[in-house]
Amino acid sequence: MKKKIYIAGCGGMLGEAFYAQFKDEYELKCTDKDVNDSWLSFLDFRDLDAYKKDVKAFNPDYLFHLGAYTDLEFCETNVEDTYLTNTLSVENAVYIANELNIPILYISTAGIFDGKKDMYDDWDLPNPLGHYARAKYAGERYVVENTLQYLVCRAGWMMGSGPKKDKKFVQKIMAQLKAGKQELFIVNDKDGTPTYTHDFAKNVKLLLQKEYWGLYNMVCGGQTSRLEVAQEMINILGLDKKVKIHPVTSDHFKKEYFADRPLCERLINRKLNNRNVNIMRDWREALKEYLDNYYQDYLNS
Repeated sequence: MKKKIYIAGCGGMLGEAFYAQFKDEYELKCTDKDVNDSWLSFLDFRDLDAYKKDVKAFNPDYLFHLGAYTDLEFCETNVEDTYLTNTLSVENAVYIANELNIPILYISTAGIFDGKKDMYDDWDLPNPLGHYARAKYAGERYVVENTLQYLVCRAGWMMGSGPKKDKKFVQKIMAQLKAGKQELFIVNDKDGTPTYTHDFAKNVKLLLQKEYWGLYNMVCGGQTSRLEVAQEMINILGLDKKVKIHPVTSDHFKKEYFADRPLCERLINRKLNNRNVNIMRDWREALKEYLDNYYQDYLNS
């Protein structure tokens, strides 16, 4: 008998990887308020009664709560909606998991730190800057303080799922290249760690199978910056002779990206390393695989 996982908020870039990595070994029920794939069914996890009813009907062995608003500018300008979606819905998930006495997975973020250190391990104390980070950290704390068996996994700069669902940095660069841009303006004052969705889902699966509950940093290996990621992308795509990168400070994009962001979001997977279960690859290797697998003909189509 396959074990059952209910995955709420599975319609985004991370959900795509979780579905791919878990579907063969587990029986899944994947839901989202945006039903954008054949394997998804509708659920708005902000509605506690509907959420509880749907999960109980499936009677899973685990509850994965993936979804959240991740657009920082949206979160700053839609504050109530942000806390409802990124915090209160997590409390809903905790109530349900506790009632069914099953473990819960919650996805946290490197964005909960204030960026004043060069590197953050699993035990560093978060200090969120804006409403997105505050709402995510409140969700993280609620899971940790109110459940016995949980996985809280902190991701870095997420990349995955290709042009269809990736709304993050890699896709933004790819969209500019597809539009024929030969000059890119990239910030040189933001440091962090890319996180490939498929590596992340595989590492979650390993922790789940070993029942190594707790809170973990879970990012790709190697530390980097927005500028270095863009340079690596241009090299992988073989466009280094055609495309010029101009380093700029964050002030260059202040109008468009007005939400507070930490200068440094670099995480280190100290706990995964200590438990000898860190299977996250170096970010360069993961980035190359991502571009190869999801953007094969994108620039030519």
